[in-house]
Amino acid sequence: MKKKIATVLIATCAQWASADGLKDLENFMKATQSARADFTQVVTTPPKDGQAARQKTSSGSFEFQRPGRFRFVYQKPFEQTIVADGQTLWFYDVDLNQVTQRPQAQALGSTPAALLASAPDLQALRADFTLESAPAQDGLEWVQAVPKAKEGQLQNVRVGFRDGQLAVLEILDSFGQRSVMRFSNLQINAPLPADALAQPHCRIGHAPKRAAGRLGTGQIADRQRHAADHGRVKPGLFRRDRDPHKGR
Repeated sequence: MKKKIATVLIATCAQWASADGLKDLENFMKATQSARADFTQVVTTPPKDGQAARQKTSSGSFEFQRPGRFRFVYQKPFEQTIVADGQTLWFYDVDLNQVTQRPQAQALGSTPAALLASAPDLQALRADFTLESAPAQDGLEWVQAVPKAKEGQLQNVRVGFRDGQLAVLEILDSFGQRSVMRFSNLQINAPLPADALAQPHCRIGHAPKRAAGRLGTGQIADRQRHAADHGRVKPGLFRRDRDPHKGR
């Protein structure tokens, strides 16, 4: 009986020893120079001032090429394209037929988008984040990243790996807003189209699927406010400066 217990303990300890989200992150960064995946994102805003907690679900695709080039395409519920070309971060809102831009270094910094696609290796990540392995949960190995910069709104990020592959990104900001992004159909080092990471204006010389004129005046104002804030369906991925409860 004692021998069986000892065997179980040894096996359990060996499993714990091999379960290392930080090592998974390091291996992922070493092995992955480019990738593409589909994603579903659920953003939960906590209750405040008598309001119930709210959830928003969005979905789309994501592709990147290290260092610092990536493309998010949000297909539902609103069509948006976000492109980083190494110098500039571009936001394209299809309904508004509007493109806005920000310097990439200013918009990223210690953000999850930088964690996924911008840093070339683990050492570079440690310059902006305190990294540590977290306990295994839901069949995933986790690493927690806490930004060293204190002036931002990002509180922490957790990255989950399944069998060494990127599976989940969880983001918590200082307003209590939580974003969970789940990846599927991940393709590592797949060749990307030549124009996949080009500036949006190189790909959008056509009329939007739904012209802004079909939206009501209040809807247009709301969409413009959110587009300017870069926070409608992607809280936490990029830097933002305002409380999600305000201006809604």
